[in-house]
Amino acid sequence: MERLFTLEYWMDDEWYIGKLKEVPGVFSQGETLDELETNIRDAYHMMVEFWLPSFVRRGKGR
Repeated sequence: MERLFTLEYWMDDEWYIGKLKEVPGVFSQGETLDELETNIRDAYHMMVEFWLPSFVRRGKGR
């Protein structure tokens, strides 16, 4: 299932910097908007794949 999020972005020198509005802690950058979009997707998937499972495992023991 694909989810839709709001990408907030701004320029910093020559780079586009962005974050997902609905997912705290997911940031990335790119030299173009297309690169930023690809990188922010990768950052989100890494968060879901690595951080979320450890959070769920820790929560089950409480």
